[in-house]
Amino acid sequence: MSLTNRDIAQIFENIADMLQIKGEVIHRVLAYRRAGEVIRELPRDLRALAEEGALTTIDGIGDTLAAKIVELLETGKLAFYERLAAEIPPGLVEVMRIDGVGPKKAKLFWERLGITTIAELEAAARASKLRDLPGMGAKSEQKIIEGIEALARRTGRVPLGTALPTAQAILERLTAMPGVVEGAIAGSIRRGRPTIGDVDLLIASEDAAPIMQTFVTLEQVARVLGHGPTKSSVELHNGLQVDLRVLSEARWGTALSYFTGSQAHNIRLRELALKRGLSLNEHAFSPVDAAGTIIEDAPKILCATEEEVYATVGLPWIPPELREDSGEIEAAQAGALPALITLADIQADLHMHTTWSDGTLSIRDMAEAARARGRRYIVITDHSHYSTIANGLSVERLLQQQEEIRRVDADMGPDFRVFHGVEMDIRSDGTLDYPDEVLAQLDFVIASLHFSLRQERSVITQRVLNAICNPHVDLIGHPRGQYIPDREPADLDMDAIFAAAREHGTALEINANPRRLDLEAQYARRAVHLGIPLAINTDAHSAEQMDLMHFGVLTARRGWVTAASVLNAWPVDRFLNWVRSRR
Repeated sequence: MSLTNRDIAQIFENIADMLQIKGEVIHRVLAYRRAGEVIRELPRDLRALAEEGALTTIDGIGDTLAAKIVELLETGKLAFYERLAAEIPPGLVEVMRIDGVGPKKAKLFWERLGITTIAELEAAARASKLRDLPGMGAKSEQKIIEGIEALARRTGRVPLGTALPTAQAILERLTAMPGVVEGAIAGSIRRGRPTIGDVDLLIASEDAAPIMQTFVTLEQVARVLGHGPTKSSVELHNGLQVDLRVLSEARWGTALSYFTGSQAHNIRLRELALKRGLSLNEHAFSPVDAAGTIIEDAPKILCATEEEVYATVGLPWIPPELREDSGEIEAAQAGALPALITLADIQADLHMHTTWSDGTLSIRDMAEAARARGRRYIVITDHSHYSTIANGLSVERLLQQQEEIRRVDADMGPDFRVFHGVEMDIRSDGTLDYPDEVLAQLDFVIASLHFSLRQERSVITQRVLNAICNPHVDLIGHPRGQYIPDREPADLDMDAIFAAAREHGTALEINANPRRLDLEAQYARRAVHLGIPLAINTDAHSAEQMDLMHFGVLTARRGWVTAASVLNAWPVDRFLNWVRSRR
């Protein structure tokens, strides 16, 4: 059995959960959990790194974990995991996905009632067998049932494109209330992760009660999970859990930093604080003695801003998107944090569709909509004829479209340009949809995978390499073909893709549609490191979809991307010179 990075990441994450149920020390649990997270987002194939003897160069992977990775790669199994699974039923990991069931309760249900699956837990709860266990009761039992029902409504982590607008709508309602000084979305949304577990909201106010009451009675709320004086949790009708905390303005910076995370980043901040004789939590810095014990009568350091938090541990402020303990602490210490790209840097959109294929607006209407959003130039890139389901363009229709694009470009005036491109299919057999003599007549060419995405690695990789090596192909669109959360990315050899893109000067896309976000952040970061240009595009099929650009910018920021590396952050003359020079 050939294991992928994601398979190995899942095994390590399962080990972390099982060790937590077992009651192992938290540092051992965190070591496996952190390894799973790093491997899941790794931009290179573990097998290639193992062959190079470079596994220990991965952040968080020492000799012990490297040996376990090698064992998994070579045998498809891990003796340690199998021994652990014989001791702790793996089904308990799934049980812990239920809201309100942590490792202690999962262990309690298993040891007292032999429960090892969600189905067994549900049967026991409905038979009133949980209420007499230590720490349980009728209400706790009913919450378990409700948690199981809520889990059944979920399809897993929620796409950022669903979670962020939901969080923004609730925050907007709450921050409009009297007495609210400040409000923010924290957690993995603020860090721009492509999928979200729960939503974390923070409000600064000295009067929490009316805010909490409004929050738990919002029309989006399906049920209230908890309602306290400064913290409440609700489940929305879409299954998303939202946690709200209200705190004083004086503690805003510490709380915002803490609840933004990530856990690994927060641990590093706490370590830096300890070196300065301080203990850091979500409330404040507290002086500690030589043994690390908090000095109770010593004055605490409150931080009203995140900048104060970072300054207290000797660092400049670190953008939320970088807070994954992936080198940002070291970069901050060295004064080498990148000037991350912003939405204001975006001057163009190089990937969009019109009524010529499967879009909803004409070329002129798309151009007007883009100009209204502050763009300086666009490329119209309707589908090629292999995409029959998308009304793809034959050669004849493609050349007819060029005439209309030239007219619209002339009508828009000198301060806004409209260029003619295409999103061309990379066919299942590896050929491209148009001959070179047709491609040579276009201003910009995107090649994308849309079909046969489950082909073997060598086959589908070669398809992309064929496109990269074609001198008329400027950009590979949504390179890995993922569609969150329904479709896993294609099994591409990304080392080979990066090597070819670098050799041929072909750009790679960060598709801003939140169902794609492809390239993912870790691959964008590697592309920038290798000097491969990127483009952040909306792939818009309507005017409204042009407003998705910020999701792509978030992903780019997570990948340490600066404006200098992004084609559509360049002025039009520089963009055109780049296209002409590579042809």
